[in-house]
Amino acid sequence: MNPLRLLLVDDEAPARERLREVLGDVAAAVPHVVVGEAANGPAALAFLQERRVDLVLVDIHMPQMSGIEFARHVLRMPDPPGIIFVTAYDQHAVHAFEVNALDYLLKPVRAARLQVALQKARMATAEQLQNAAAAAGEARRFLSVSERGRILLVPLADVLYLKAELKYVTVRTREREYVIEESLTRLEQEFAELFVRIHRSCLVARRYLRGCERVVDASGEEAGWAVLLDGCEERLPVSRRQWPAVKALLAAGTA
Repeated sequence: MNPLRLLLVDDEAPARERLREVLGDVAAAVPHVVVGEAANGPAALAFLQERRVDLVLVDIHMPQMSGIEFARHVLRMPDPPGIIFVTAYDQHAVHAFEVNALDYLLKPVRAARLQVALQKARMATAEQLQNAAAAAGEARRFLSVSERGRILLVPLADVLYLKAELKYVTVRTREREYVIEESLTRLEQEFAELFVRIHRSCLVARRYLRGCERVVDASGEEAGWAVLLDGCEERLPVSRRQWPAVKALLAAGTA
């Protein structure tokens, strides 16, 4: 049996060193090799796109990107590795992960427990991660974009609008457009505090919403309203159904 290829992800170097030590204690029972380490989620994702890994041991609580969000992005890869979470969360939070059948290691990691986790080497499913994220109050800070066999991370803070087109959603930033395969309705539910619906097929970022202007058709007749966004030359039409809510939002200055 080939040794498991492991990637260790933790923002604290001493924690990664401690994990290496405990891994050494179980090397005879579960052959493995640590092929890399990363101090944060984006760096770990970049590593995974360059090197083949069987299993990732990732800390849950990290700045910039939590271990749960990292795992959700990993699952979008063509051949994702297994995921084992490492956590110092309190027992209440740990229970939420247990309920959703996610394997985890509680810090400080013990050799016997680590051995069991490595032997199972079970990968969480997308549905399990979604449930666990909700139970732990985890919100994504990035959108995953599959492009030319790679996973690109688009910070939600950079997104100007999200527009549904057929079964895809166009993600627009100041620099460019991306395409993702997600439901606009689900995105609206997940990021209700960040985006507002202006049309059945479009959500715009509240932080970039700056005003509105009347739309005139070819005959010179008024044809409704369009919103103005910082960093975007497009004028996005507002549906009659959504106009009262958008108007109230602009009037209140809470965009």
